[in-house]
Order: sequence, then C-alpha cells, then structure tokens
Amino acid sequence: MELKLSIDPRTKIIILVILSFMVFNDAPFYVSGILVLIPFVCLFFSNYKKAALIYILVFIIARFLQIAILPTATGILSVLLIAFSYTATRMLPILMMGYYTISTTKVSEFIASMEKSNIPRDIIIPLSVVFRYIPSVYEEIRSITDAMKMRGFGLTFKSLKSPLKLIEFYMIPILISAVKTADELSAASLTRGLSNPQKRTHLLSVRFNMMDYLFISIAIIGLGVYAYYFIGGALFA
Repeated sequence: MELKLSIDPRTKIIILVILSFMVFNDAPFYVSGILVLIPFVCLFFSNYKKAALIYILVFIIARFLQIAILPTATGILSVLLIAFSYTATRMLPILMMGYYTISTTKVSEFIASMEKSNIPRDIIIPLSVVFRYIPSVYEEIRSITDAMKMRGFGLTFKSLKSPLKLIEFYMIPILISAVKTADELSAASLTRGLSNPQKRTHLLSVRFNMMDYLFISIAIIGLGVYAYYFIGGALFA
C-alpha cells in the first residue's frame, strides 16, 4: 500500500514562509538542512517522486560545488559556479515547496482553511485566484510552445539568435494570454460568490492531523535554532 502524504494548506504556507526566511539568509547547513528536506519528503510521498529526486540531486551537487570546488575555483568558472550553486541552494527549496503547495492544494481546500483561520477576505480572494492562475498560465505556455513548434519556431538556442522574432511570436502571445486568464479567473471567482459578505459553508472538512503537527514542529524548532544561532551569537560575541 502506497503512503500518500496529506497536509493542511495552512501547514504548507507556514513551512513555505519559514523556509523562505531561513534559506535566503546565511545560516549554517546544520541549521537549515532539515528544512531543506521537507520539500523532498512532501514531493516524494505525493506522487511527485521524479521531481523530488531531481530536486535533491541538484541540491546535493550545488552543496558539493560550494564545499569542494568553489574554494579553489578562479576566473569565469568561479563566477558560473557561484551563480549556479547559490541559486540552487537558496532558491530551489523555496521553488519546490511552492510547486508542491500549488500542485497539491485545491482552491476549495485553501479557501476553507483560510476562512477557518479567520483570514480577511481581502487576502483570501487574491490568493485563491493565484492558485488557479499559475496552473492555467502554465497550460497556456505549453499550448503556445506547441503551436510555435508546429510553425517551426520553438523556444530553442536557434530562436535566441532572433530575439525580436522571439518576442513577437512567443512572448507577446504569452503576455496577452496571461492578462486574459487573470481577467477570466477574477470573473469566475466573483461568480462563485467569493465576494459575498455572508459566511460561506463548505463541504470539505479541513483540520490539522499528526503530520501537520510534525512538520510544523520541525519548522518551528528549526526557526528557533536559527534565531538562537544569530541572536545568541550576536549577544555573546
């Protein structure tokens, strides 16, 4: 029997915020390392095994480059390795946790959990539109890419030699489609009654389970160790 992870949307957002705060700062690996594994565990046990393995492999390679190669690298090689390694180690965990959050959270679950937490509607409505917007725009980009390939102009290194044509045939349709999708989703959200001031009822029952408490505890402990490292180090310096 395959184990499938089920986490409350509030837990995902809490972990994403804490992870973003810690990974972007210059914390030692033993402080942020456990939190880096959370996106891997979430993706691996949510039928995204390929993405989880690619993520952890790229992260390990980036950390290896920082530890073993960068101290002795010089010139343009050093610049390239710094750009890749620091981008991968600091941005990739946040991007993968955001990918997991959006891919595994239904809009109805998100709205129910936010309203249960008494979050203002001025925050719930824009965020609910974002949860539908990103997957919709991604599908539009794939469709536009396929259409351009059928016309012999795909997003390749060859097309980069003609930046004006790339903007005209590829970027402009994406921008127009993105604006159109945003308007359609905003209208759809209002049609569903998200702006209704009356209290809504939900068929879904959202609540924290043991996995939520476990992940939140790990995130809070990691944040506490992080704060102790910096604040304590500054106080005792």
